[in-house]
Amino acid sequence: MDVSHLLDELNEPQREAVTSSNSHVLVLAGAGSGKTRVLVHRLAWLIQVEHVSPLGVLAVTFTNKAAGEMRERTGKLLGFSTRPLWVGTFHGIAHRLLRMHCQEADLPETFQILDAEDQQRLLRRIIRDEGMNEADWPARQAQWFINARKDEGQRPQNIEHLDHPVTSTWVHIYKRYQDHCNRGGLVDFAELLLRAHELWLDHPDVLEHYRKRLQHLLIDEFQDTNAIQYAWLRLLAGDSGRMFVVGDDDQSIYGWRGAKVENIQYFVRDFPDVRTVRLEQNYRSTGNILDAANALIANNQSRMGKKLWTDGPSGKPIQVYAAFNEQDEARFVVERIQQWLDQGRRADGSAILYRTTAQSRLFEENLLQASIPYRVYGGQRFFERTEVKDALAYLRLLNNPNDDAALERVVNKPARAIGAKTLAIIRLQARESGLTLWQAAGECVSQEKFAKRAGTVVSAFIQLIDSMRERMQDWTLGKQMQGVIDDSALASHYEKEPRERMETRIENLGELVNAADAFILPVEDAEAGLTELQSFLSHAALEAGETQGESWEDCVQLMTLHSAKGLEFPLVFMAGMEDGLFPHRRSVDESGGRLEEERRLCYVGMTRAREQLYISYAETRRMYGSQNYCRPSRFIDEMPAELLEEVRPRIAVHRPYVPARPSTSPVGLSQDLAFSLGQAVLHSKFGEGTVMAFEGAGEHTRVHVNFHDEGAKWLVLAYANLQAC
Repeated sequence: MDVSHLLDELNEPQREAVTSSNSHVLVLAGAGSGKTRVLVHRLAWLIQVEHVSPLGVLAVTFTNKAAGEMRERTGKLLGFSTRPLWVGTFHGIAHRLLRMHCQEADLPETFQILDAEDQQRLLRRIIRDEGMNEADWPARQAQWFINARKDEGQRPQNIEHLDHPVTSTWVHIYKRYQDHCNRGGLVDFAELLLRAHELWLDHPDVLEHYRKRLQHLLIDEFQDTNAIQYAWLRLLAGDSGRMFVVGDDDQSIYGWRGAKVENIQYFVRDFPDVRTVRLEQNYRSTGNILDAANALIANNQSRMGKKLWTDGPSGKPIQVYAAFNEQDEARFVVERIQQWLDQGRRADGSAILYRTTAQSRLFEENLLQASIPYRVYGGQRFFERTEVKDALAYLRLLNNPNDDAALERVVNKPARAIGAKTLAIIRLQARESGLTLWQAAGECVSQEKFAKRAGTVVSAFIQLIDSMRERMQDWTLGKQMQGVIDDSALASHYEKEPRERMETRIENLGELVNAADAFILPVEDAEAGLTELQSFLSHAALEAGETQGESWEDCVQLMTLHSAKGLEFPLVFMAGMEDGLFPHRRSVDESGGRLEEERRLCYVGMTRAREQLYISYAETRRMYGSQNYCRPSRFIDEMPAELLEEVRPRIAVHRPYVPARPSTSPVGLSQDLAFSLGQAVLHSKFGEGTVMAFEGAGEHTRVHVNFHDEGAKWLVLAYANLQAC
């Protein structure tokens, strides 16, 4: 039989994996090593060479897109339809099984799948019905608790809570939720896999049928499987099934959502005579990028080990830029992208990767100013994010309490028992009296149109906004923004969400404070009579209103490092490479392999780059309302120095230092404007402070002053009117 079409385009390790006759095969597929090709050719090999029935193969992937690609490419290799193949995601295949065996699974034929929003809505109702305060027991947190337990294969009765008041309450909510789902024939996403697993445990005859039918199991992205998925596969494979798993322990970056990198090692332990094939030849990146990535990941202790290589060119060294601050970092990145475009390259060949979503704001602003189209991949633009819009809505009410849209957005966020019935009364009063909602709410309170409790909470909301407006009217914009977040309890509200989402929202709120603090009233807005607050709100609205590029347009790609997995770009920027930001502060403070996962995330980011990789960090970065001096990421130190090339900062930038003796004027400053580093100064608005650094020259010189009460700020020296103390 001529099998050249199945093997000719494969390298030797790929051929070894595709043609293996072992019962169980583990393919450790490094980044860019052609793992999809191996899976497709293995599938075609089984059917065409080993004469396995298409009905006897199960291929599992993690996305519907990957499943569709596998099916399409296999069909082209075989030359016939692959419709009979069981190819799909874990959830899709589990759903198919439950539809076929709904009676055995104790489900009605018409069972419905709950999406995440429906699940949360149901949990909110159950919490209310139990007489519990959702402020104390948020539906989002209940959703996270239940889904995490299901991913571990746990029903309420299997969870040991030892009468702990918090855990036992979550278990009680889980039980009530599950009872409701069982009565209504409802199945959430986590339930699909757990119920499919229980189907086989409770019905050995059904399990035996599928063991005989599905003898060949092909699993993609094995490092991302969780506990219930691995248990499901083990049960199906039994003693006779042949497992062919493809994964990369060095690219396991989803531990925070239940993925267990240990499953790769468990596979070797739990299945006999596993043949391990390493795919180490990389077809994506240059030699220098791969060598640096190899050196980085070698610092992880719990890995199975492999070393990527390429027969392509070594390429340019990795460029490392030490930015003065986060604004300088964003300017530098956008300048380099503009140079890339000036060479006739496509915008969508470049990507900016960052650890937290809050980092996107400055890159968005600079790209907009440069008129370079961009797209936030897999997420929203900064000023469109829920928590940002919530905080801005409070700020809008301070500026104009008659802003109906702002009032409706936050009148019950955080929850303050102002429900739909109370709002209906306010809306009716507004319509009948021709008033705004704010005015109508005041009238309803004074005319006692609410029930006693409703009147109390509406009155308290009005007093909250009035007191904030009065107290903050002379505050700086950044301080107002922080005050709004604190006084409204928005931060406390979001702190009750599942950890990862909570941290993202809190980081975005912190970046919003930074944005307000750094905002400078444009001359044209000042001439138009706008206050700083009004101008900032207009700026935020206009940025949110700008439509980002569509997926098919030629746009610069902005994304988190987690979102970048599976993608590749000729030009990649990894921004914010500072200890505490990346690696993230929580990974440094915690045990349990979090730092190793952060290192794997860095490895994933580096191996997204095909031709050129830039790494940048800021020496100072404003975070959570204060200026911080940053240390370069330890990950940079773990890369060989000979593979890195420092991009020298512009001559006009002077880094902060402590002089050994009284400093003379910085170069380019006239004597009547000069201040020395470390000198105490006085500003009419911000009070006393200390000069930390200078940037620029001549009339464009900016001075970095750390004010005792207002924190660190950049000021244009020619207009700052600073006085020496």
